[in-house]
Amino acid sequence: MTAPTREPVLLRPGLLVLPRADDEVQVGTDPRWAVRLVGLAPAEVDLWTQVDDATDLALLPTRARAAGLDGTGVAATVDELRRAGLTRARPERVTAVHGPTAADAAAWSLLRPDATGDAVVADRADAVVGVVGLGPTGLGVARQLAVAGVGTLLLDDEAPVRSPDVAAGTHRWADVGTARAVATRRLLREAAPGVRTDTDDAPHVVVVVEREAADPLRAVRLMGDDVPHLSVVVRAADALVGPFVRPGTDPCLRCLDLHRTDADPAWPTVLGALTRRGGHGVTAPGEVGVLAGACAALAAAQVLAFLAMTTPSLCGTTVEIALPGLTARGRRWSAHSACGCRVPPRTTGAGSREG
Repeated sequence: MTAPTREPVLLRPGLLVLPRADDEVQVGTDPRWAVRLVGLAPAEVDLWTQVDDATDLALLPTRARAAGLDGTGVAATVDELRRAGLTRARPERVTAVHGPTAADAAAWSLLRPDATGDAVVADRADAVVGVVGLGPTGLGVARQLAVAGVGTLLLDDEAPVRSPDVAAGTHRWADVGTARAVATRRLLREAAPGVRTDTDDAPHVVVVVEREAADPLRAVRLMGDDVPHLSVVVRAADALVGPFVRPGTDPCLRCLDLHRTDADPAWPTVLGALTRRGGHGVTAPGEVGVLAGACAALAAAQVLAFLAMTTPSLCGTTVEIALPGLTARGRRWSAHSACGCRVPPRTTGAGSREG
């Protein structure tokens, strides 16, 4: 009779086994999942510190016995690691990820309970993401998503590239005068040759990058079309990233404006003046490079979390990132009782609170 096939047992990618003492090792360095193995013989410490994420742990008891150690104790330790969620089976060959996104897949293999980081990254090829506003911040978002393996990016910004847009290694001097969407397509083809920028499919999520304030009319259209969206508002010396809005689930941008109006009755007048101006005139300032880079990374991470079927951390939250030190301050928002964007409303207007 043929023996049944045994699945290898591997540490999750990126986990290191490090010595702590003569009788102790540590598996992993991130406090979210790191564990200590204590009460080990010195030879067991040597055995474990030779383990990496390509080692089949199921064979470790046999190696221990060959070295004169207690194989039963080693097998029990392997079982403890399995119960702690630090092991996985070898991934299917068809979902194995190589190249620029391999580190991303390894990270998600640690973050997901089922250790399926390869599948998380591979599934991005089917995703469609819209990016509206393609100055340095918006282009940074699009580039991050393209390099991360998002298959299709819908780009919206016909304003011309200006000299202030040549910041943070985004737009190029040669593209000054070219429509931002056209210039962005060229840059994305260089960064991620397989990315598509044209499709009839509706986007799974849209990132909207705007100057000074979020346009309430655009937000209403996105809500009406039931499109998840993330707002990014760039100002002269700071920026707001968030909220991430899943229509019908999270507080929307109108909720935020209603809360601001409760605190400042003149806000609708100020908002109207800001959105009419739009920040795209000839004299409009550019975007500070380091601020654009920080906002782009945070926004792209929120989109990738959403595509991985997790709840983005900026649902119901804005993060203000301020110069000169890029210090960040979070603020939580509730659904406003006068908005009606959630049916039925789950909370009433408790306003915002610092976080």
